[in-house]
Order: sequence, then C-alpha cells, then structure tokens
Amino acid sequence: MNILVISGSRNPEGQTARAAKALLAGVESAGGQGELIFLPTLQIERCRQCDDNGWGLCRSEGRCVIDDDLAPLVERIKVADAVAFATPVYFGDLSESLRAFLDRMRRVYRHAADKDGVTGKRAVGICVAGGGGGGAPNCAVSLEKVLATIGFDVVDMIPARRQNLDMKVKVLKVVGAWLVESHKSQV
Repeated sequence: MNILVISGSRNPEGQTARAAKALLAGVESAGGQGELIFLPTLQIERCRQCDDNGWGLCRSEGRCVIDDDLAPLVERIKVADAVAFATPVYFGDLSESLRAFLDRMRRVYRHAADKDGVTGKRAVGICVAGGGGGGAPNCAVSLEKVLATIGFDVVDMIPARRQNLDMKVKVLKVVGAWLVESHKSQV
C-alpha cells in the first residue's frame, strides 16, 4: 500500500508534521509505504474565478488555466492507494495553503472527465491546533466537508491539540497501520 500525506504546514518539525509522521510510521509498521509533501514548498495559486459567473474551464472542461503544481500533485494522489491531509488549525479552520489547494481541486476534479482516481479514494484528515486547541473540531468538520465534496471516501478525521498530541500520535500510528491492513483485505 502506498499513502500520500499532504501537509498544509510549512514547518517540517512542528506539531502537524509530528502528527503526519506518526501516521506514516503506522503505515510503515504494517508494511506500507508513504510520502509526506509540504504544500507551502509547492507553487499552488488560489482560484481566480476566471469568468463573470465565478467559474471557468474547470466547470466546462475539468481543467484549470493556472499552470502550477496543482495538476501534478493530483496525479500523484490518483496513483496512491490512500491520501491523508494534515493541517495546522488557524482561526478554527484549514491552513491557507491547504485551503487554496483543496478549493481548486474541488472545482477541477469534480468534473466528470477527472473523477477517475479521485472519487472513492480513501482519505484521512488530521487537524492539529496549537494554542488553546479549541478550533480542531471545527477544522475537522470543514476538512471533511470539502474532501467529501471532491469525492473522497473519508474514513477517519482526527482532530488534535497540543495538549493531547502525545495521545493522538499513538492513535495516528494505529490509523496508519489500519489503513494498510484494511487495504490488504480489499485487494
């Protein structure tokens, strides 16, 4: 099994990275493979809402006019067996980099021509809040909603806060191993 973890954090040593790496450790402990990608290191623009109706070629043709790292990253998602989205929580919601990526993906990859490889793909969400941590559940709801709109099969959503991150790291390792084991039983 191959899992792709996409992080909306720019800190490779921060709390969100720790959570993402815990999921990958669980995947690897069960014999799977994974890769962690940090969105802020890629060039992904926000949606331009190209025409007067707020749409563009995304609606009519299932493609975006912006030439950046969106399409190549989505192609990597399509070939993965599962995908996880990890985000730090800002103002009770997704990081700006993950929001920009998912907003564009939601528009382009809901088109019938591009649903193959995305619709029904198993996905996990990880929302890690610093500070008081109260925004993690709201972020998880937001992330689950956009992932479901795109067409992912959201199999788990893990809100965490810095106060319970040690415990959630253990949970994420179990979830990673479970993804591999459940994939083996489906093949």
